[in-house]
Amino acid sequence: MPIIDDHQLAVWREILQLCKVQTGENLIVLTGETSHPKNIDLAMRASAAMGAHLCRIDVPPVVGGGAFGQRSDVAATPISGHRMVIDTLKRADMVLDLVGLLHSPEQLEILAAGTRMLMIIEPPDVLARLTTNADDKHRVLAAARQLRAAKVMHVSSDAGTDLTMPVGQFPIASQWGYADEPGHWDHWPSAFVSTWPTENLSHGRLVIDEGDMMFPFKSYVQSKIVLDITDGFITSIQGGFDAKYLRKHLESFNDPNAFGISHVGWGLHPKASWGALGLRDKVQSHGMDSRSFMGNFLFSTGPNSEAGGSNHSRCHIDIPMADCSVSLDGVPITDHGEVLPSNTGSTHA
Repeated sequence: MPIIDDHQLAVWREILQLCKVQTGENLIVLTGETSHPKNIDLAMRASAAMGAHLCRIDVPPVVGGGAFGQRSDVAATPISGHRMVIDTLKRADMVLDLVGLLHSPEQLEILAAGTRMLMIIEPPDVLARLTTNADDKHRVLAAARQLRAAKVMHVSSDAGTDLTMPVGQFPIASQWGYADEPGHWDHWPSAFVSTWPTENLSHGRLVIDEGDMMFPFKSYVQSKIVLDITDGFITSIQGGFDAKYLRKHLESFNDPNAFGISHVGWGLHPKASWGALGLRDKVQSHGMDSRSFMGNFLFSTGPNSEAGGSNHSRCHIDIPMADCSVSLDGVPITDHGEVLPSNTGSTHA
C-alpha cells in the first residue's frame, strides 16, 4: 500500500473518530454515479477499521431538468421517493453521504430520526488538506452564538455593497467539518456559520466584485454585478457578461422565487484558500475552499424551505465574496474580509 494511501486512510479514520463512530454502530456509506471512487474505497475501509456495522447503498442518478438543460441540485435527489432507502438511512447511527442530499426533505427526515450525517464529495487531496478539529468547532459555535443573538446583519464593501438583512426568524446553520452529535448534518470539508434572513425584509444593494465567486458556475467573477434587493428579493441585476449570465440562469427556472435570498453567513476555515478554485478543473471540486475561507461573506439565492421558510425554489446559487465587512446589530464581525481578532478564538467562549 503506498504511503500516500496510508496517509489518506489515517485522515479518514481521524474524521470518523471526531464523528464519534463507535464499535458496533450502524454506519451506511451512500454512493451514486458521481461519487469519487477513491472516497468510496476510503470510506469503506476506514469505517470497517473503526469496528462499525457497515453497509453501502448505491443509488441511481436523479433525472430532472435544471438551468440551461442541467440537473438541478436542489430538492430532487437520488433517494426522492425511495421509501426503502430513506427508512434504512433513518435507522443508521451514521451516514456518510457521498452523493449529496442537500436542500431536500429526505435529508431533513433522516436527521430528525437522530442519524448523524456527513456529506463528502470533494476529492481526497482536498479532504486531507482541509481537515478540521475541535478548535474549529469551538470557533464556529462561538460565531453561531453571536449570530443567534443578533437581530440585524449588515454587509458593506468598498465596491458598493450596502445590504441590511433582519435575522432571527430562522435557525442558525453551523458547519465544522464533522458530524459528532445526534441529528447533526455537516460537510467535510467546511467551517462556516450562516442563517436565512427574515422573509421579505432584506433591502439594499449587493455588489459582486471582480474575484468573487459564483456556484454552481464554479468561476471567478470578471466584471462587477450590481444586485438591487427589495423586500428580500433581487429586483435588478446590472453589469456586463457576468451579470447577464447570472440573470439568464435565474430566469431559466421560470420561478420568481429563484430571485429570493437564501442563506447568508461568513467563512471560518483557516486552511481554506480564496485561490484554490482557479487551480482545479471544474469537475474536480465542489468548491469548499471558496465557501469556507476565513472572512468571506457567503451570499446565496433561492430556497429557505429547509429552514422552515416558504421559498421552495429549485434554483440555488452560492456567492462567496472576499472583501466585505459584516456587522451584527452594529457590532463588527469582519472588516474588509478579515475576521476580527475577537471572533477568531479557538476555545469555548
